[in-house]
This record gives sequence, structure tokens and C-alpha cells, in this order.
Amino acid sequence: MANQTTNGKAPTLVVLQMAGANDYLNTVIPYSNPLYYDNRPTVHIPEDQVLHIDDQLGFHPNMRTVKRLYDEGKVAIIHGIGYPNPNYSHFRSTDIWYTCEPEKVSPEGWLGKAVRDLDPKAENVLTAVNFGRGMPRALALRGVPVASVAQLDTYGVLSTLTGATRPLVMEAFTRMYSGPEAGNEVLRYMGQTGLDAQKGADILRSAVDKYASTVQYPEGNPVAANLKAVAQVKFANLGTRIFYTAHGSFDTHASELPSHAKLWKDVDGAIDAFFQDLRAHQEADNTVMMLWTEFGRRVRDNGSGTDHGAGGMAMVIGERVKGGMYCTYPSLRDADLTQQSEGMFGNLRYNYDFRGLYSTILERWLGLDAKAIVGGSFEQLSFV
Repeated sequence: MANQTTNGKAPTLVVLQMAGANDYLNTVIPYSNPLYYDNRPTVHIPEDQVLHIDDQLGFHPNMRTVKRLYDEGKVAIIHGIGYPNPNYSHFRSTDIWYTCEPEKVSPEGWLGKAVRDLDPKAENVLTAVNFGRGMPRALALRGVPVASVAQLDTYGVLSTLTGATRPLVMEAFTRMYSGPEAGNEVLRYMGQTGLDAQKGADILRSAVDKYASTVQYPEGNPVAANLKAVAQVKFANLGTRIFYTAHGSFDTHASELPSHAKLWKDVDGAIDAFFQDLRAHQEADNTVMMLWTEFGRRVRDNGSGTDHGAGGMAMVIGERVKGGMYCTYPSLRDADLTQQSEGMFGNLRYNYDFRGLYSTILERWLGLDAKAIVGGSFEQLSFV
């Protein structure tokens, strides 16, 4: 059953993908463990800079908003998240998280299936909206319309056309996508996609005009711009239930300390403005944000950065979240790390399957049957 929100509005999910594999050890830092410094002689955060959570763990120094929200009991940290037989390819591992299919390639995304269940008759072309270029496979499912917005204030089908020409061209566009050739299955699918895009664009354009806020989002911060667009669409009450965006790359093989610091400064500043905006518009109570990344990074640094690893972390943030730490921080002892062929070693072991995180959100927040979406039954957590 869906979590009941006190503002009476349907629960919504905001997904923020930290693309490129965020460094777990430098995000939630085991600052009291000497093995952290032994393995990270160069790429570590000094203890006096860590934002202490307790006497063992702390946040990266550029996560001040996340730390404040954690102290307020609104951030759940999921430790050691991953899946069996980890894959160290960005593309394959990301695809596994997108589709919940560790053993095979699938065209069906877990959020696409969620949208189908939320809106089985596809009555709202804006049940899910992606903010950013391209469309993540997580939202893919044939017959499920999903809008993808690169920049909200200029979004639209043939949006550069103005004046008397636009109605004529749009009429031709509509005829092109709904003509007699639509009897062909492939053309019918393409046609419906085109018409859905036109309809979604027309509706989404109204969100910018309706939006008013005193909250200032950080300038020059792409993830903040995307979260502002999320807020604009959410506040317009267009029936959107799932919002998606990504930021990165977190693929910090070299020069990690400055680049990782900048990435978290951007994400933290964006989260700060977004949740201020939600609260100012009485929209925080029915929103949770999930942050995830495709895998963690190697325990031992490479002298400048860190290479691809295994067990990672995720976070869930929201007014209705029961904050705290969930699952166990993986051991840094050599004997407990995974050993791989071809000289690859020193990876954290995962101890919690990411499909349990999805199942928790799907069932306890969105009120859906998770088993068919994630492909089985997985341990759920109590953060909602």
C-alpha cells in the first residue's frame, strides 16, 4: 500500500542518478578506520574535514545539506548495495540497475513497468518525465509514453516556429503521425510516439509560466537546473509521478579529489534548493528522492583517483523518510575484499541487493506490486 501523505497528494518519486560510479568510500567516509588511510594514501579525505555522522563514519565535506537533512532524520543511507557477480563495465552495470536483469539484456526498464502500473491505460503522457538529454533505459517500455526534456523553458515540438506558420506546420505534423499508414504496427508505434511528444510538449510548456518561487537555485549548476525543472513540473500538478535526472560523470580515475568535490558541491547545492522549494510550496510531504550509482570504486587508490569497484551506496531523502543507516558498511579488511582475475582485487563486497531498495520504494511508497517489476522477492527496508 502506498505511503499516505499528509498533504493529500499522490506520492511522487524523484530519481537522481550519479552516473559514472560515485566513490562510496569518499562519500560516506570510514574516517576512524586506519585501513581507509592505508588503502587511500593519496585519495582520502582528512579526518578534520569529514562531516562526522558518528564516531566511525562521516560525509564528504561538500555534503553539508545532506548532513543537515540527515541530522533532521530525513536521509536514509543504504550501505553495501549491489548485486551478485558484479560487472565492472559502466554500460552493463548501469543496464542491470535499469532493468533488474543481472543475467540477460532486457529492453524493459523497471520505471517503465512502474509507469505502466501507475497508468495502465496510458491516459497521461506525463506520468513520468526525464530531465536531461536522451532517455535512460530505466524508463523504457513499449507502449508507455515518457517525456524527455533537455531544457524545460525551450522544450517543445518544433518550438522555434512562431507566428502564423506554426499552426500550419503543426497540422502537417499531426497528419503525418496519424495518417492511413498507421495501420502498420511499426508506423503506428512511431506515430503514437510522435503524437504523445506533441501533446506532452504542449502541456509541459505551461509549467514554466505557472511557476513562481523565491528560492534561488545555484547558477551554472546543471543538476540544479534539472531539479528546478522537476519542481516546475511538479508544482504545475500535471499528474507526473516519476521524475528522473542524472549528473556526472563520477568516473574519477584521475584527479579525483577536486573533481569529486565539485560533483558533490553541485549535487548538494541542488538538493538544498530543491527541498527548500518543495517546502515553500507544501510539496515536500509527498516527495522522496532516490540517489544511486552503478557501482562503487576500488578500495585502494591508484595514486590520483580510484578505479571501478563493486559494493556501493544509495540514499533516499524526504520528509517521510525514516532516516538513518541501513544494512552494514562493508569490511575493508583484505581477507573480506573480493579477489578478481587479471590483477583486479580490492573491491568491497555487496551485502544488499539493489532490487530490495526498488521493491521498498515501489511497494511502500508508490503502492505497486514490486515482484513483477523487479523480477522476484527481495528484502525490503523500513525507511518508508
